[in-house]
Amino acid sequence: MAYYRQVGEIPRKRHTQFRKPDGGLYAEELMGVEGFSADSALLYHRYLPTAIVNAETVKDERGSVAPNLPLKPRHFKTTDLTWASDEVDAVTGRRKLFGNPDVTIGFVVANAPSPLYRNAFGDELLYVQAGSGVIETIYGALTVGDGDYVVIPTSCTYRVVPSSPMSLLVLEATGHIGPPRRYLSAKGQFLEHSPYCERDIRGPSEPLLVDGEDVDVLVRHRAGLTRFTYANHPFDVVGWDGCLYPWAFNIRDFEPITGRVHQPPPVHQTFEGPNFVVCSFCPRKVDYHPLAVPVPYNHANVDSDELMFYVGGNYEARKGSGIGIGSMSLHPSGCTHGPQPGAVEASLGVDYFDETAVMVDTFRPLELGEAAEACEDPAYAWTWARRGPA
Repeated sequence: MAYYRQVGEIPRKRHTQFRKPDGGLYAEELMGVEGFSADSALLYHRYLPTAIVNAETVKDERGSVAPNLPLKPRHFKTTDLTWASDEVDAVTGRRKLFGNPDVTIGFVVANAPSPLYRNAFGDELLYVQAGSGVIETIYGALTVGDGDYVVIPTSCTYRVVPSSPMSLLVLEATGHIGPPRRYLSAKGQFLEHSPYCERDIRGPSEPLLVDGEDVDVLVRHRAGLTRFTYANHPFDVVGWDGCLYPWAFNIRDFEPITGRVHQPPPVHQTFEGPNFVVCSFCPRKVDYHPLAVPVPYNHANVDSDELMFYVGGNYEARKGSGIGIGSMSLHPSGCTHGPQPGAVEASLGVDYFDETAVMVDTFRPLELGEAAEACEDPAYAWTWARRGPA
């Protein structure tokens, strides 16, 4: 995130002596991407961030993914997912819906604090469909709620503490997630045509200091999962500055781009990641040409799979399909898709859509995880024909 912030206590110049009240030195930690050649943050710890006293392998229980075979449009109801335990956390409770070599997409309804966790494989994007809580990080805490996106950079140690049950869509990238480059100047400022800007972004505002010894942190990395035990609690940062940190942005602060005729999905783009994009479909005034057709035209995603998560309002184009709040539709490359029968005529003359959805377009095919199989509506693919297979 190329937007400079300074939080807590730091010395006037970087990489110079910065002493504690007892005279000892604070320990610097540089968190940086692309080696030393891109965004970074410089953190000051009370204890050595390198001091581990144990490491053990942890089995990854999320299972594999399977190809979308036979190829067809699919509908999944996240409201049908269940968990084996009464206490579910936002890290170990994630159930895998979809995945490909670029991103893993999961879902969880969390009601218990998560373990301390660090994803060293790539950035994470959390979308809070419902509920509220606090995301505690080495940079400080973020209070989040319904409609918040939260970007957590690679190797940021954090935990999720719900204050009410949190329904979370979780994207785990194999690289970095940020605003689309076309929204940013060469120096990283949001441009005037961007549908959101720095004023809409929330980052940690003060340090989060927690005492403790022999503290476990679960780490996801390229080879699997490892549990480190640290000599001291990792939340010991007295100050930091830089352009790399966790941040939140609420979908209600996205300003829709509209036109006289139907606007294509790129106007809704909110984030980009490695070989995928994320779009926000928000309540908005729709097409105002006198002959406009407000709902989308039939279209074929020849280079991408389209995953839509329906989170609010009434989605005009999908009426009659069985899709509701909490549904996900998957329209893969190779299939033409569009409005349900009758939706085009019903939309004529409509001037406002009250709908909220999060869309993920991936440029490699999405495969199906165990949670997708557990909550699929098998009748969806045939809803345009209004009858099943012959």
